Amino acid sequence: MKPALHVTPLEERTRFRIQIKHAVAIGPGKADVLQGIAETGSIAEAGRRLGMSYQRVWSLVEAMNRDFVEPLVHKQRGGSAGGGATLTPMGQRVLALYRAVERQAQQAIEAPLGELVRLIRTADQP
Repeated sequence: MKPALHVTPLEERTRFRIQIKHAVAIGPGKADVLQGIAETGSIAEAGRRLGMSYQRVWSLVEAMNRDFVEPLVHKQRGGSAGGGATLTPMGQRVLALYRAVERQAQQAIEAPLGELVRLIRTADQP
């Protein structure tokens, strides 16, 4: 019997990108940005948590605000009151929908993905 490939649940997990027409509407990076903003109230802090530059997070937010029928993130520039960012109701809805797709898709592929992983050659196999 051949040894099984050891894969952690995180390594076995797949990430889903939903592409609509010619542009990527939302994928794992954008969803994580939305999640980070929802949790921190800050574009900069979301970027730090994700290991992304402020400019990269800002550009993803700009793209999402442009790509959807309503903005997903409300940005407030700094100043005496300080800046910040929050998800709009549409942003909350899009994030929830994406996470639901992610959960349901993960459940749907769990069995065949496990079988596929078992068919991959291990490092000690010739």
